[in-house]
Amino acid sequence: MPFVKKKIFVKAKQKAVLFIINELGYTQREAQRFISKGRVLVDGEAMLKTAGEIEGEIEFIYFEAITKGLVPNHIDQEFVLFDKPSGVLIHPQTKATPYSLIDELKYQFGRDANIAHRIDKETSGLVLCARNKVSEREIKMMFQEREMKKKYLALVHGEFKGERCVEAPLLRSRSQSTILRMQVHVDKTGKASKTDFKALEYFPKTDMTLVQCSPYTGRQHQIRVHLFHVKHPIVGDPIYAQSEEDMVKYLDRVLSPEDRIKKSGAKRLLLHANELEFNLYNRNYHFQSKVDFLKEIKISMIL
Repeated sequence: MPFVKKKIFVKAKQKAVLFIINELGYTQREAQRFISKGRVLVDGEAMLKTAGEIEGEIEFIYFEAITKGLVPNHIDQEFVLFDKPSGVLIHPQTKATPYSLIDELKYQFGRDANIAHRIDKETSGLVLCARNKVSEREIKMMFQEREMKKKYLALVHGEFKGERCVEAPLLRSRSQSTILRMQVHVDKTGKASKTDFKALEYFPKTDMTLVQCSPYTGRQHQIRVHLFHVKHPIVGDPIYAQSEEDMVKYLDRVLSPEDRIKKSGAKRLLLHANELEFNLYNRNYHFQSKVDFLKEIKISMIL
């Protein structure tokens, strides 16, 4: 389990923040965040006042990274690049999440390493991670300023022809339904969003097309929604182009692989972060995923 509870004996009465900084090696910001999130327990109760004092036995809940042996694509002095498998979260959703990519990163590269951007749990492919706080700020700024060139591969339903630019503003659903609020929709009041698409190969037997996707903006579910908007939903997408009943089954983890293939075409979302191109500290980088996505497609469409 990545989150563990550890008993600690504090010899002399002191501010909890200072103890976490001086004895446990965290920054002041981290220490204050731990306390405000209830990670320091006194007599079994969370201490929420950042100015609070501690003495004697306390309990401290902290993140203890684990590894599953995921080997990085590339290791640099300032950053590291992983090919994230489909099904792996970027960060833990709850304290009970058994494993996520942040585990692998911090286990291999230490506490200061951090993930610089996100891709969905079911999306596979390249994830760029910073190895220190300084490079983290620089890399996140590149994403924010749209200086990071990204290319994805997606298998979509139907014959997608040629090249197409989709500029459609996106807005999170305002539905009263908790399930439907997970969706993002094209809406004129939403945030400006732009994606270029290029057909790579059409497969007539399955009536599906392999498409290259180049997002200029980084909105949540952007590629998925833009493809759904032009009536070419991604194969295996459990949220878009599905009924609310099947969405609930998927989220409740009761939708069988057989039913998912029957209804969406695959056991997983067939979207893959395939390329990253950027300039960091006056050096140009261009990385391509080492995963054979066509092989992943075949595996995901067979029981």
